[in-house]
Amino acid sequence: MLENYHIILASNSPRRRQLLSGLDLDFEVKVLPDIEENYPDHLKTQDIPVYIATEKAAAYQDLMAEHDLIITADTVVVLGDEVLGKPVDAEDAKRMLRALSGKTHQVITGVCLMTRQRRRSFAVTTDVTFKDLKEEEITYYVEKYQPMDKAGAYGIQEWIGYIGVTSLNGSYFNVMGLPVQRIYNELKVF
Repeated sequence: MLENYHIILASNSPRRRQLLSGLDLDFEVKVLPDIEENYPDHLKTQDIPVYIATEKAAAYQDLMAEHDLIITADTVVVLGDEVLGKPVDAEDAKRMLRALSGKTHQVITGVCLMTRQRRRSFAVTTDVTFKDLKEEEITYYVEKYQPMDKAGAYGIQEWIGYIGVTSLNGSYFNVMGLPVQRIYNELKVF
């Protein structure tokens, strides 16, 4: 279905590479340096990751060949009205995990699929519930796993996910950073 496209995953994330490779697609990873991940203050939380994924894709527009298909993504963790991005340091990571402890939050991944002729953007939301995390569990995880490159300061596929996540409603792979089932369905009709 996609033999006419040269698929490019525009992400440094090893998790996104792993997940996209699970679809048995041939793709190349190409990342432009210094793409900003800012968004306007007026956006609703559910619109933020789609906006950022679309902006990331737009950075490639002038560099695309005729048969390139770019895939970009951005993931945010939302607790109430607060967007938890990537922590700036270990203390910020601990603060985020304390906030998530004993609560349900949303993980929203925005995705943009773009060729020179077409663009399709969408978001997938998953509800994740954590048990009450003990301070020593939070400290252990942050010190051992250094989750500074992860929205919400955690990776569900790591130790904290094993011991802390009590329920999940939606796509597990979305929480890892790429809703591959939805991407597969979108690519089939792209």
